[in-house]
Amino acid sequence: MTRLKGSDLLALGFMTFALFLGAGNIIFPPSAGMAAGEHLGSAALGFLLTGVGLPLLTIVALARVGGGMALLTAPLGRRAGVLFAVAVYLAIGPLFATPRTAVVSFEMGVAPFTGNSGTPLLVYSLAYFAAVLFLSLNPGRLVDRIGKFITPVLLAGLLVLGGAALFAPAGEIGDAAEAYRSAPFVQGFLQGYLTMDTLGALVFGIVIATAIRDRGVSERGLITRYSVIAGLIAALGLSLVYLALFYLGATSQDIAGDAQNGVQILTAYVQHSFGTTGSLLLALVITLACLTTAVGLLTACGEFFSGLLPVSYRAVVVAFGLFSLVVANQGLTQLISVSVPVLVGLYPLAIVLVALSLLDGLWLSPRRVFVPVMLVALIFGLVDGVGAAGFQQWVPGLFGELPLAEHGLGWLVPVLAMLLLAAVFDRLLGEGRRVAA
Repeated sequence: MTRLKGSDLLALGFMTFALFLGAGNIIFPPSAGMAAGEHLGSAALGFLLTGVGLPLLTIVALARVGGGMALLTAPLGRRAGVLFAVAVYLAIGPLFATPRTAVVSFEMGVAPFTGNSGTPLLVYSLAYFAAVLFLSLNPGRLVDRIGKFITPVLLAGLLVLGGAALFAPAGEIGDAAEAYRSAPFVQGFLQGYLTMDTLGALVFGIVIATAIRDRGVSERGLITRYSVIAGLIAALGLSLVYLALFYLGATSQDIAGDAQNGVQILTAYVQHSFGTTGSLLLALVITLACLTTAVGLLTACGEFFSGLLPVSYRAVVVAFGLFSLVVANQGLTQLISVSVPVLVGLYPLAIVLVALSLLDGLWLSPRRVFVPVMLVALIFGLVDGVGAAGFQQWVPGLFGELPLAEHGLGWLVPVLAMLLLAAVFDRLLGEGRRVAA
């Protein structure tokens, strides 16, 4: 029976950390930290619960079923499960998230030196996706290439940035913004929710499991254990990065008080603390963070669609890589405007699916619980997506009056109510035919 050595397990954890750490994970914490001000601790705790806790639970849920989303969605039925999986993979793969990693890394790390015109973006994206394809075409080498080589460089850059933020802050902790004075925990919770790493975790589960199997580990129990350990290592790393960046933002009001987003806060801080050298450091961190995330997304899509369709893994990766290259050159503004409604619509479904899977032992018949609860989540996800697309006039007023609707969480109470009804109904009907989940 093959077991992973300690160094291999650490490398697996580093790989998982790098897969999750994209540009959004570096941008959100500084802006939330600046807005939280003196309520830094409460806001950071809320952020960690949704920005780290939910993705970790998703990895655990996937590890329990072997790493694939097909088994996670089994209680929904094959057709519904496949449709949901395809939507998630396409949304955070070639349609939106993968191209966005190229555009964001360009605008944050390269555009300050080259300008923001079409030609530099095209040249950069060609080189960027060439590197992504090189790393993705042999998924069995991901632990070596990312976990043992790229991630240490990324960590070194983050250590310099985070260490500077902690030991050489730009100023004192500033005042909290209005929204954070009354409910800092809730605001931090929502900011972590908006990172949407739970969707990423749904597709990274198969990447982690495949990397473990490629190391010769075949026993399901060991694959589950190693996946969870990798998730814990990644969660610890992400937590430390988030806390350092929260503090960076909270202490940067004097130099970036007018900043509109985390990009401007980070840029102002590195210029203040390191000058041009700092800008180069930030470019390195952002580029590596986006690159590793793109590799994880493309690899996951290759694994999923090559199993679903009669095409090879290599063909899927190359096709999706080239498609992502084309989409990336449409520009970040247009990309975000199209992607946000889709991602907002999918997120309630992802959270509910993971929660139901982790509570699987409570259901006599998983299908009797999964189907109605996921249906309610789907309805509210579609409503949220329509609203995020700018068609608020199409949304019935009742949806806006629900508890937490103003925070984009109007789906929560109806889903919990349906869960309670479905659980009671499940018990009243008695023992049913269990479906693996």
